[in-house]
Amino acid sequence: MTSTTQAMRGHGAMLLFSVLVAGSFSLGSIAAPLIEPAALNATRFLVASIIIGTLVFFGPGIKREHLEAPWRYLLMGGLFAIYFVLMFEGLKRAPAISTSAVFTLTPVMSAGFGWLLLRQITTPRMAVALALAAAGAVWVIFRGDFDAILAFNIGTGETIFFFGCIAHAIYTPLVRKLSRGEPTLVFTLGTLLAGLLVLSIYGAKDIVTTDWLALPAIVWITILYVAVFASATTFFLLQYATLRLPSAKVMAYTYLVPAWVIVWEFAMGNRFVALPVLAGIGLTVVALLMLLKD
Repeated sequence: MTSTTQAMRGHGAMLLFSVLVAGSFSLGSIAAPLIEPAALNATRFLVASIIIGTLVFFGPGIKREHLEAPWRYLLMGGLFAIYFVLMFEGLKRAPAISTSAVFTLTPVMSAGFGWLLLRQITTPRMAVALALAAAGAVWVIFRGDFDAILAFNIGTGETIFFFGCIAHAIYTPLVRKLSRGEPTLVFTLGTLLAGLLVLSIYGAKDIVTTDWLALPAIVWITILYVAVFASATTFFLLQYATLRLPSAKVMAYTYLVPAWVIVWEFAMGNRFVALPVLAGIGLTVVALLMLLKD
């Protein structure tokens, strides 16, 4: 298989990734106030682990060499556990669209960590694209309010989620650095199980005290969605693409997430986004096109 074909498959994986991630913001904003983030995410990691574990069992299987240096999985799983918990903490306090805009700052940080860990170079065009995307993200985060930007009045939810995005940005280049040629499904399973372990320890109290049978239906819908589509599927897609594309190009697809969130919100019957905010989303799409050009 040619490198061009491999790269195109990586792009296709990340396009689907952006759609699925956007859904987790829209559904998560509804469910977040109804259940503690650690309990929700421990459950989603458990379900996702069962799904991926089944695929591994009937697929590549687990070999002894796949279990070498298990600390790698603990590190990767811990980073994603931090990201998801802080995401839902942020969604408790901020709208889905502005929270997803914070997510678009991830490529800027990912490019920096890509250089630190892998010495991946950011070209001048990529730097301009990242700057445009960051400007668009800031515009959306502040709801297109220039006075709010000058006052630098950032919401609590956006601030919390920003620290989660730092963990996500470190994760992307680490996949390539720590991978030892394991099948993507096996590496994904190791990451999920390690994340489940971290969340089970961190959120033990929340897991035990949650009245699972009394949870509203929307919470279970969200748990199943984020487990199947925004955990098992996106973990696989992200790691699949990371092994075929540079970190900055992989994370460039996060620029589409706010646009997809608008589509999700509209489909769920919510009010359409204000026109000034669309200008910021337009900038992130321009940045995406710039980053994807060879």
